[in-house]
Order: sequence, then C-alpha cells, then structure tokens
Amino acid sequence: MKKISVLLLAAALTAGLASCAKKEANKKASDSRPTIRLVTDATGIDDKSFNAAAWRGIVEFYGESVENAKSRGSLYDVVTCQTQDQYLPTLKQLSDEGYDLICATGFTFSDAITEIADEYPEQKYMIVDVDWVGRPNVKEFVFHEEEGSYLVGLAAAYQAQADGISNPKFGFIGGVPGSTITKFEMGYIQGLRAVYPNAEIFDYYANDWGKPELAKTQAKNWFNNGIYAIFSAAGGTGNGTIAQAKEMQYAGNNVWAIGVDSDQYADGVYAEGKSAVLTSMIKRVETSTLIALNEIAGGTFKGGVVNLALKDDGVDYSKANKALGIKVIDAIEAAKKDIVSGKVKVLPTYKEALAAGIAPEGLGAIDD
Repeated sequence: MKKISVLLLAAALTAGLASCAKKEANKKASDSRPTIRLVTDATGIDDKSFNAAAWRGIVEFYGESVENAKSRGSLYDVVTCQTQDQYLPTLKQLSDEGYDLICATGFTFSDAITEIADEYPEQKYMIVDVDWVGRPNVKEFVFHEEEGSYLVGLAAAYQAQADGISNPKFGFIGGVPGSTITKFEMGYIQGLRAVYPNAEIFDYYANDWGKPELAKTQAKNWFNNGIYAIFSAAGGTGNGTIAQAKEMQYAGNNVWAIGVDSDQYADGVYAEGKSAVLTSMIKRVETSTLIALNEIAGGTFKGGVVNLALKDDGVDYSKANKALGIKVIDAIEAAKKDIVSGKVKVLPTYKEALAAGIAPEGLGAIDD
C-alpha cells in the first residue's frame, strides 16, 4: 500500500512538472517577449508615487497602459507584500516559477534580494534604490534624488519670494529614514537655502510608507503654525500631506504640498485649474524597469549599478501647476543647466550638508 502511494505521488509530481513545462513552452511559442513580476511593499502600485512609476515602465514596455493592461497576469504582474517578513518567501516563490526578470522596488528589499540572488544564481533580478547588493545576477538602480529635490526646493522658495514672504518656513516629511530619503531632504534644503539662506526647516519621519493619516496630522499642525510648503518623500504616506494642503487651499490658505516620484498635480486638484501641489520631484523609476526589460529582451542583461541623474533624465520637476510663474520656472531651468554642467554640486548626505553649514542640526535624516 505504501509503495502504491509513493508511486502515485511521483506520478502526480511528474504530471505537475510536465504541465508547468507545457505552459511555459506554450507561452514562449505564442509570445517571445520576456516575463516579469514586480514585487512591492504594502503600498502597492496604487501609491500614486514610487511603485506606480515602476509599474508604468513595465506596461509601457509591452505597448500597453495602466488603464488597459491586457497582458497582466501572463507576461507581467505585480505581487504586493503586506509585511517585510513576506519579502523572502515571495521572492522565492516567484524564482521557482521562473520568470525572466523579477523586480523589487525599494531599499527595504535589499537583504531579501541579496539572499535570494545567491540561492538562485541563474535567475535575473533588479532592485531600485540599492547599490550594495553586488551580485552578478542583480541589476541595481540608484537615482540622484538630491538633484531633483534641489529643483523643487528652489520652486518652493522662489514661489514664497514671489508671494512676498520675507521669512518663510518649510517642512519635509519622510517615510522610513535611510540614505535614499536623506538625499531627498538634503537636496530640498539646499534648494530652499539657495534662495533663503536662513530659512527655517522642520522635518518629520513617519517610519512607514503607507500611513497617510500620519502625514496629514503633521501637515495640519505645521500649516497652522505658519509652514508655507511641505515636501513629502514618503510613498503613500505623503498622500496625507496633499490631502491636508487641498483642504487648506480650499479654505483660502496660501500653503503648498510638493509631490514626489510621479507628477502628483492631479492628486492636489481642489477646483478647476487649481491644485495644492505646487510641483513634484519627478523620479523616473519607469526608466529603470524599461532599461532592464530591454536588456532582457536583447540578451544583454548583466548585474551592476546604474546611476540615473539629472543629466540622464533620471530626475526632474513638474511644471504642470500654472501657479508656477515664468520667472520661477526660468530660474529653475537655469539651475538645471548649472547642475548638469557641474557648476552647482548638490550634496547628497546629511554629513556633507552639515559640514558645509547648509543643513540645520537635529534633523531626523540618517546617512546609513
């Protein structure tokens, strides 16, 4: 009886493997394009920010759109991990399923990607906001967020100047502290202080990417205490800043939110032609997924670090809001040229910004 059970189990396993192989063969026969699975944190691709940008690049590669993702579930799809302890088992399961590329977004995935890349040396991976994995089967993308953040800092400061505010105060809301988010904050501060050298700057870290209520509460407190503009680099948490700025502007208050990663102008609209999002720091995460998929398709994929700066069109700022005056935009465009040429160097770390006397002491930013 035991022998029969073992034989039946073996037959079932063989049939299952044959079925998987048949499905893969059919997929390859009908469509030669690569397969990819995107893995995100709990905020998912509806964060209107970081993950949404990565997803846009994927659907664009297949000639589709976010609204009409016809090949989702076959050629590409997304898996959302609700907690960090799901990262490793999720990556393991996807690796067992054998997709051409597995993409993880965010530095919180770095340990899991490092471990799984060793376990599956033939599987190809990519990760965004990490440059320390150092595995031959992992392509790592990092951005010069400090450069794009400098531009939105300039936008907020020049807008305050245009409004005739002599001593404006500014806020920064971060998600989980780390070197990547520090680059956002330091660039923002340097942009602000290029216009207002003694500007008062406050920061707050929510320690979460998906709790907009925390940012909304903090933003309300700050706006009520005279903060002019708040830049949030906090994933879905930052949506709370935008929600509060909308309420304040609708009530007639002159305050601003600054978006991040994607152009968040539409999220700040509270009346026709009016948005509480002054500008957004555009981080073209979609560029990274497009690069990796094109390399997979062309057979040129290899591990290593890819840096995307302002000169590479990796970061930028949004001009969607008509409230940004022509003089403000002209000043920002001039600064862009100075950064690309090397005339202006934007410091990426808190340590450097402190040493240069640009950033205030006592901020929540960390470099590690």
